[in-house]
Amino acid sequence: MIIFRYLAKEVLASMFAVSLVLLLIIISARFVSYLAEAAAGGLDAGILLTLMAFRLPAYLELILPLGLFIGIMMAYGRMYMDSEMTVLSACGVSENRLLCYTLITASLVAALVAIFSLLLGPEGVRASETLLAEQRNRTDFETIKPARFHELDIGSGVSYAESISADKKRLSKVFMAQLPPEGSGEAPSIVMAESGETIVDRELGRKYLLLKNGRRYVGSPGDGNYEVVAFDEFAQRLPDQDFSVKAQKDTDAMTTAALWQADSAEAKAALHWRLSLPALVLVIALMAVPLSRTAPRKGRYGKLVPAILLYMIYLVAVNAARGASEKGGDASIAALWLVHFIFLGLGLLMFFWPRLRLLAKTKNNKHSVAASGEKQ
Repeated sequence: MIIFRYLAKEVLASMFAVSLVLLLIIISARFVSYLAEAAAGGLDAGILLTLMAFRLPAYLELILPLGLFIGIMMAYGRMYMDSEMTVLSACGVSENRLLCYTLITASLVAALVAIFSLLLGPEGVRASETLLAEQRNRTDFETIKPARFHELDIGSGVSYAESISADKKRLSKVFMAQLPPEGSGEAPSIVMAESGETIVDRELGRKYLLLKNGRRYVGSPGDGNYEVVAFDEFAQRLPDQDFSVKAQKDTDAMTTAALWQADSAEAKAALHWRLSLPALVLVIALMAVPLSRTAPRKGRYGKLVPAILLYMIYLVAVNAARGASEKGGDASIAALWLVHFIFLGLGLLMFFWPRLRLLAKTKNNKHSVAASGEKQ
């Protein structure tokens, strides 16, 4: 137990450090894109931290396997460099026992990844999509300041409101000037109203600005032919927000129980993807043990780059199998698990390769000795 605790401590400490660095890099990149969207008025700056917190489980379910993979290689690589593995081997800790200890630690990480992929991840995606849906229902007028002109829809016009309510949905003393699209043949229009408010058609999902008690002037400057309309209520459709923050797949926000009951190919692919992530953790832990073998005089980071490339190939292959299974049937889902079995076999081959070479060399030596005896 002392040796197991020592190995687990080394691996988990390295995994935590690597995962923290990777998480900070991903969060920083994502936060910059959210911040740019907020600066452009597409998102409320007050929800950015909440949105990042909702997305955190989905990030961790992919970061933790890579963190464990690199953590095992760094921890065991250092122990090979410092000859600690030689000492452990002399004390009776075989490679089989080392692999067993590693898989026990990896099982704890796999259980954590399962919690993220099966429970917390979908909940976070659903909460973030709800939050983004609320932001998509915002209008261009929610970002303006009272008593100031504000550009509408990338130069298509300007708006002005003398005052704005606290919920950013009611305007008073509204002025709007809109230019028609080039080549449309339509005339510019000006709308003046005492008040206005934002309404949403729930059935069609469209947003409208409802103006009350005003006038609408349509005509080109210099022409005497103007159209003047007085209205009690005037509804104008507002353009939809074009987010650079793309929506997730519908299956990503579904609970695991709902995916289990669904019959669509997309739902089955998403379910098996979530189930395969804990299996991926165990497979990469198996591959990391032989890849961490290092001679004392060689650098412990020599195999790190090829190992990361191998991990990326593994992850891309699983993701490609998921994409194929979304379009296919049970055979495509079987292909997803076939990828795991292929890399499992590769990991077993790498682990037992030194013994296979030694066994083959021993057989060759015996054959050579027997042949020499026969000649004599």
